[in-house]
This record gives sequence, structure tokens and C-alpha cells, in this order.
Amino acid sequence: MTRVSVPGESATLPALRRAGRAGLALALAAGLAGCAGLMGSATSRMAGTVSAAILAQDDPATVRDGAPAYLLLIDGLIRDDPDNPDLLASGARLYGAYAGAFVDDPARAARLSERALGYARRALCLDAPELCRAAAGPYDGFVDALARAGHGQVDALYGFAAAWAGWVQSRAGDLVAVADLPKIEAAFQRVVALDDGHDRGRAHLYLGVLYTLRPAALGGRPDEGRRQFERAIALSGGRDLMARVLLAEHYARLVFDRELHDRLLNGVLSADTQAGDLTLSNVLAQERARALLASAEDYF
Repeated sequence: MTRVSVPGESATLPALRRAGRAGLALALAAGLAGCAGLMGSATSRMAGTVSAAILAQDDPATVRDGAPAYLLLIDGLIRDDPDNPDLLASGARLYGAYAGAFVDDPARAARLSERALGYARRALCLDAPELCRAAAGPYDGFVDALARAGHGQVDALYGFAAAWAGWVQSRAGDLVAVADLPKIEAAFQRVVALDDGHDRGRAHLYLGVLYTLRPAALGGRPDEGRRQFERAIALSGGRDLMARVLLAEHYARLVFDRELHDRLLNGVLSADTQAGDLTLSNVLAQERARALLASAEDYF
């Protein structure tokens, strides 16, 4: 893949590491929720039932222990129907979500994110061949192809960009991987241009993280990042607690706004996590909020 220079790379690498499980790997709730509507009749009913149970689960340890069996099930379905873009997209979401939320071992996370990206790329190549080809080429050519993408390609593009972001995050020490960030940013920008509220606005969360990887002095866009986070909060009706956590972690900490940081996180801790298919994500958000508050004295 053609290398694209990234301003301030020396600052970007530690920022990517800080992004961690709650940063670029945002796909947990979206990944599981997406499965139910993407498969054929009998498979859809089964996947929908399992996905609904996982998303409504308020014990992350249960999901951590049980989700690998579901990953193997998705692998088997894909082997049986290898050119089904919906199954491939579901596999990408599930592998990316699991790697981002529950895997601590860097080598294992890298392997799982590689599989997620492979599935997402195959889905994109089936649904949007021009975008698939352009993604492997120069930045300008990819941006030109994005400009021609239509509403019917939003799902495949979003899934690919999310898997790509997780792949980069799991390789934060690899400058060649980090050099893909401008393309990933452009992909999410096209998603929100085509469908602002896609996936409850979580494309805005990815953009918020990307804009706050570096301070303004090193090429970051923290103010725009804050606007992206706030847009995501609005699009979820305030029910997506992870959006508030990411605003605190990636914007408030970047600009050293302790008041905003603590207010957001304490609000998350006092919020009701029971929110249907956002419940699991909200419980994970509260776990992250506690950790951030515990380290606030040292950080600020």
C-alpha cells in the first residue's frame, strides 16, 4: 500500500496507544447489533436472538468468555457462503469488536484485527469494487473514489473503515500502518456526508478520536474533535455512554480541561446503563470512566 506521510508521527504513535480499547475499536455494540439484519432468514433469526442477548448483557465477563464460540460460528457460515457480503461484514464487525473490547494480548489482537480487516475488505470488494481497488492505491485516488460512492455503499464503507481503524490501532508502533490514517479519516468523512446518523452516529466517534490523536500544535484538530463527539452524543439521544467517555478521554485530557473531564465521567457513572442494545457498551463505558477518574490526579 502506498505510504502517506502523517504530520507529527512521533506524537501520533503514543496517542494511538492511549486510544486503547475504548478509542479506535468502537465497534462492539454496532458490530453485534449489525448481525441480526444482515443474514438470511433462518440464520438471521438465530443471529438476531444471540446478538440481542449479548448486547443486553450487563456482565462483560460473560460476553468475554462466550463470544469466541460465536466468532467460530460466523467463520463457519462464511466458509459455507464465502461470497456473501452480509456475512463477511458481520464477521468483520464481530472480530473487530471482540479484539478491541476484550483482547489484551497485542499479538492476538493483531491477528484478530487482521481477520476483521480481511473480511471487511472482501465485503467492500463485493459491494463497491471501485472503492476496494482505490483503497490499496494512493490517497488522492481513494478520495476521488469516495466522492463517487453512494448511499448504497455506506454499510460496506463504514464496516471497512471501522475494521481498518482497528487494524491500525493494534499496530500503533508500525509507521506504515499509521500512515493509513488519512485514508481512514476520509472514509469516515464520506460516511457522515452520506448518512450523518449511520450506526447511531458512531462514525462521528471515530472522527472525534482521529481529530484528537495530536494536540493542535502538532496538526491535531481538538475543537473539531469535540464537535464530532458531541454530535455522536446528540445522535444517540444521550444514551450512548461511550461517546461521553471518549469525549473526556480524548478531548478533555488533550486540552487539560479537568472540570469537563470529571463532569462527563461522573455523569456516566450516575447514568442508567440499561439501554437495550447499548447496555453492554454502556457497562464497558462505566468501567473505563472509573479507570479514568482514578488516574485523573496523576494526569492533570
